[in-house]
Amino acid sequence: MESKIEVVSTVKVQNSPDLYKIVDALNRTLKRDDLMFGLALDQDDQEKAIFTIYRT
Repeated sequence: MESKIEVVSTVKVQNSPDLYKIVDALNRTLKRDDLMFGLALDQDDQEKAIFTIYRT
C-alpha cells in the first residue's frame, strides 16, 4: 500500500516562538480531512520559517 503526500502550498513567514502551536492545532483539527502541516526554519535566514501544507 503506497501513501502519496502532495505539497499543496508553501509560504515563508517571520519566525515566532509560538508559531508551532498554530501548526499543532491545525494538524490535530484537520488530520481527518487528509491535511498535514509542517514548519521548518529557513536554512538561509533563521528569522524566517517555512510553513507547508500537505495533502495525504
